[in-house]
Amino acid sequence: MQYRTLSDGRTSFDVSTLCLGAMNFGTRTDEATSRGILDRFVEAGGTFIDTANNYSLWAGGDGRDSEDLLARWMSDRGNRDALRIATKLGAAQKDPSKPLSNTPPTNFEGLSAEVIRRQAPESARHLGIDHIDVLYGHVDDRDVALAETVGAFGELQAAGLVGITGISNVPTWRVVEARQEAQRQGIAPYGVVQQQYSYLYPAPRIGRNNFVTPDLLDYAASTGTPERPQLAITVYSPLHQGGIARLDKPLWGGVDHPTSHARRALLHEVAAEIGATPNQVALAWLLGAEVPVIPVVGVSSLAQLEEALGAADLVLDAEVRERLDAEPADAR
Repeated sequence: MQYRTLSDGRTSFDVSTLCLGAMNFGTRTDEATSRGILDRFVEAGGTFIDTANNYSLWAGGDGRDSEDLLARWMSDRGNRDALRIATKLGAAQKDPSKPLSNTPPTNFEGLSAEVIRRQAPESARHLGIDHIDVLYGHVDDRDVALAETVGAFGELQAAGLVGITGISNVPTWRVVEARQEAQRQGIAPYGVVQQQYSYLYPAPRIGRNNFVTPDLLDYAASTGTPERPQLAITVYSPLHQGGIARLDKPLWGGVDHPTSHARRALLHEVAAEIGATPNQVALAWLLGAEVPVIPVVGVSSLAQLEEALGAADLVLDAEVRERLDAEPADAR
């Protein structure tokens, strides 16, 4: 396992460069399997675990199932101090009688100060911890002034409840403005942003604000100075929910286009040549990029976890990376 430092210019700590996504733990992935995955992840040197306060409501859970399972597991193992726990708020149900949706009306609670002040302590309580290492706003909320959202996160940091704050599913310009607002208020800026990202990428479209862009990577690379504190990028769906490994699986989220199909075929070709799996090459491509990111890997079995762990030390040589980064000649 490899490690890197997260920092917002005031608070810093190390995390494993593979983050374990716990979204389905306690719902689609039963407790015994979830605990086995968690135990093996820690045994392999993993320290970074990601959840949220609305997982997996859509799978018959209550939204806190993952947080509650992590609490039971950490209590039984006595390993809280060896871990860095990230959770999210803002995308739980605003109206419990209505479903959540990724398109308007979303029914998300949003990122008002009231929601942040109420939900962060609840997450800590469900997780059974006295502080949250990383707390994200789950989805950008343009109906609330950035000053209010950023200020409320700063209050939690001042109270010692939260270490580093972050934001997810957001355009780059909003990240920049939020960090500038934090500087105006004299508080720590967002130190991490979580977006979707994989070897397959969608066609550009205004309003598609959940995907890593070249602008975000460029901005993150420019950080790490006293004037512009570090910003790290964590990425969800790095294996495109099975779409990387399976050539027969439909692609989604704007990714289903000829270039993606050609890139996926190339990924399989390269993987066979170097003796790795397509998923391992896809993760290594992210980990070893010019601007490296932290993949949040969601697995539902020990076998899937072992495959992901095999990418932690896989280094793609320059020739292989150049080949993977080239525009496919047979995109069709």
